[in-house]
Amino acid sequence: MTRVARSGSDGPVAAAGAGGPGAEAGGGPAAERGPVAAPGRETTTGAVPAAAVEAYLEHLDRADDSGAVRLALGLLDAGHTVADVLVDLVSVAQREVGQRWLTGRWSVAQEHAATHIAETVVGAVAARTPSRSRRGHVVMACVEGEWHSLAARIVAEVVRADGWRVTFLGASVPARHLVSFLHQTGPDAVLLSCVQPSRLVRAARVVEACRAAGVAVVAGGPGFGADGRWAPAVGAYAWGASARDAARLLVRHPPVDAGAPPTAATDEHVVVLRRRREVVEAALRAVDPPEREVDALATSVAHLVDALAAALRVDDVDLLLDFTAWQSAAMAHRHAGRDVPEVVLATCAAVLAAHPRGVAFVNAARRAAPGRG
Repeated sequence: MTRVARSGSDGPVAAAGAGGPGAEAGGGPAAERGPVAAPGRETTTGAVPAAAVEAYLEHLDRADDSGAVRLALGLLDAGHTVADVLVDLVSVAQREVGQRWLTGRWSVAQEHAATHIAETVVGAVAARTPSRSRRGHVVMACVEGEWHSLAARIVAEVVRADGWRVTFLGASVPARHLVSFLHQTGPDAVLLSCVQPSRLVRAARVVEACRAAGVAVVAGGPGFGADGRWAPAVGAYAWGASARDAARLLVRHPPVDAGAPPTAATDEHVVVLRRRREVVEAALRAVDPPEREVDALATSVAHLVDALAAALRVDDVDLLLDFTAWQSAAMAHRHAGRDVPEVVLATCAAVLAAHPRGVAFVNAARRAAPGRG
């Protein structure tokens, strides 16, 4: 799929960053570092009026699912395409939902309600759209550990509307189960969603397994970098920023042997992952959070270790820098008055002292933190 920086969550993902519902990934480097591109460049069509997006957001704010569904179906009846409604309405609004959650304007409960409504809207649009399976069969799945499946579902429905038979496997699909399913069904390609860069190590395992099964992988989502910069490093055929890109790229019949095999310069990322629990326990002791914050902080630290391992796997410190910038912003609204990110990073560096590349990456993240340049 095309390398389009900052096109956001209309691709096979809806969120970026650990646990962040609907947030957009950071920017990326020059296009020459990206993978195979689809013909043309993805642009915002603007087919759905801004007023419709605002009205839809008002429905989300009121938890008005029936109103949101009526609005979306009304756009279809007025001549808008499935891609228009799901990409330019639902996905655009979902990015705003993520921003409201990230800044603390909306609670987790409000975000969950809005996401449920979005899923209901996608289902209603799908039910209204006739199936025209004339192109082939693709499987849509989220990397194991990825629980944000909304945008993957959006991609599935846009691709289905373009004439493909789509089997949607949903969130967090273990690699071995996915490969077993591929052997049973023999699809033409796999669309793989990775929302969080911290899941790249698992994504690499999925791609390797799919390639071994003789099925090409088209990657999507900010987990592979905002411009797909990390997709080649894990062996994906191509990466796309949008559902429209996915539909265009599938027409090219991706070859299974495209791209370099997924390899890593060293196995330090594996060693780091094995010490995840140790880092989490040490960070909890160092921060000593209130009881109500223990589980959330433990999850955040675990994601941090996963992000470090992913950065080591693709040999790009920018992955960790982008992740820690996002995580620090999220923590700022939940740990006011305490420099929790610095304490966590310092603890991580101390625990991993025997692993020089990992420590170097962590210290780079510490230096990049606001006020520490």
